[in-house]
Amino acid sequence: MCNRYRMSAKQEEIALRFGIDPAIVMPEPSPLPPPELFPDRIGWMVREEGGRRLLDTAAWGFPTKVRGASGKMLDKKVTNVRNLSSPFWRSSLKDPARRCLVPVTDFCEWEGEKGAKLARWFSLPSRPIFSFAGVWRPTEAGKAFAFLTCGYDGDPSTHIVGRVHPKACPVILHEEDEARWLGGDTDDICTLAAAFPSQLMCVA
Repeated sequence: MCNRYRMSAKQEEIALRFGIDPAIVMPEPSPLPPPELFPDRIGWMVREEGGRRLLDTAAWGFPTKVRGASGKMLDKKVTNVRNLSSPFWRSSLKDPARRCLVPVTDFCEWEGEKGAKLARWFSLPSRPIFSFAGVWRPTEAGKAFAFLTCGYDGDPSTHIVGRVHPKACPVILHEEDEARWLGGDTDDICTLAAAFPSQLMCVA
């Protein structure tokens, strides 16, 4: 599960990276999203509306209710999408208007035992700004987004992220697959939920 990432580029840089005319960027939010993101913070997302891409903002995490140990229903934010067949996600996945790209410069996974964990930051040397495959929806409090995570093809220890976090890693899209994610049919876009090639990534 990834619950910490960075988007340190400026608004105009993000717009240009994703082919968005700076003149049609959504109204500048106030305040601007912070460069380091945690659940429930406002972050950037790229979505399509009326046949064009927009740079918009949303809160990270879909709101839901879960039953606590006492039996009381509690509010929870769900940040990562893993079960693509779940009804909770299916309505967003099947509707291209509810898919988005989450701009990222690097993301964190924690390595080590509890009490002595180290933050490991993953990036793509050839792509200063890359994207997670995301979904979004309107809520009573405004827009909210989450992004996909996936397992590994084979032994997690052979993957650069899997060696640190063997359960799952964020779904990073190849640049040529970003338009496919935003506009493809459900069965096709779900095939993009695969671990990004280790040789194209680095860790610090």
